[in-house]
Amino acid sequence: MTRTTLSTAPPAKTAAPGRGSRGGRGGGSLSKAVRRREARVGLVFVAPMLLLFIVFRFGPTLGAAFLSLTDYRLSGEWQFIGAENYTRLLHDDLFWSSLGVTALYTAFFVPLTVLLSLGTALLLHRTVWARGFFRGVFFLPYVTSIVLAAVIWKWIYEVEDGLLNATLGVFSLGPVDFLGSEHLVLPSIAVTSAWKGFGYSMLILLAGLQSIPRHVVEAATIDGANGWQRLWWVTLPLLRPVLFFVLVIEAIGAFQVFDAMYVMTAGGPVRASYSLVYLLYDTGFKFFDFGYAGAIGLVLFLVVLTFSLIQRRLIGRDAD
Repeated sequence: MTRTTLSTAPPAKTAAPGRGSRGGRGGGSLSKAVRRREARVGLVFVAPMLLLFIVFRFGPTLGAAFLSLTDYRLSGEWQFIGAENYTRLLHDDLFWSSLGVTALYTAFFVPLTVLLSLGTALLLHRTVWARGFFRGVFFLPYVTSIVLAAVIWKWIYEVEDGLLNATLGVFSLGPVDFLGSEHLVLPSIAVTSAWKGFGYSMLILLAGLQSIPRHVVEAATIDGANGWQRLWWVTLPLLRPVLFFVLVIEAIGAFQVFDAMYVMTAGGPVRASYSLVYLLYDTGFKFFDFGYAGAIGLVLFLVVLTFSLIQRRLIGRDAD
């Protein structure tokens, strides 16, 4: 005979809605209050940096925008002239020439720097022995002064006593006036700037390569993909967000080139290396035409912004 055992334990109490239940109204209100308090605390921590950004970044941008609408001079006298500076820009052949020089320099510099950074990052990613040492060696030029790098490379490019022409002379070539030729001066300066700055992008790309899941590469290897196929179909697509970031920061840096041209060529020969920032510098600090210099600076900002948006449209659609 089978006995049925009845439980004599009292039924469990169900939490009343709104009294400590996480899903109740009280719990929801409590979580909202906690989130608001956390947001306020976060804002307090962010406030100093946000204030610095407004004062030293956003503020000067607005100031330059206002300055571009005036004829402000070194004496402190100014008059609001509206869009006259921008009308003057449209008819200034020197502005269009310097803009073309900057665009051509960017076309040389950005692909060279990205390819050099990517190639070095790929080599370091595959290197096991002394990786940290080589990473430091390749990054070293980035922390050196651009003026020092420009002086060294100016000596390398010298026609008479330069290292490069001495090397070409061994093969009965040259001499070549790298910095004195209208056609070679921009590629020569781009090589100098690429050597100086590729280490930063190299580290970013190396970090991106190390974040790629190893099993994905191993799966492609098992499927029979060779090295080039893995690079093209696996590595580069997964590295696309990092590549987009590197392209944008290098393009922004290229449009702001000034130091290397100032030291190596002083804008010559015949303004073949006279960039937009060089024009801005001369206008503001040589001729003291601050209103016109402000207009040039704002146009430079808009050019860089437009270029970045175009890059995002063409390259970075899937970067998110």
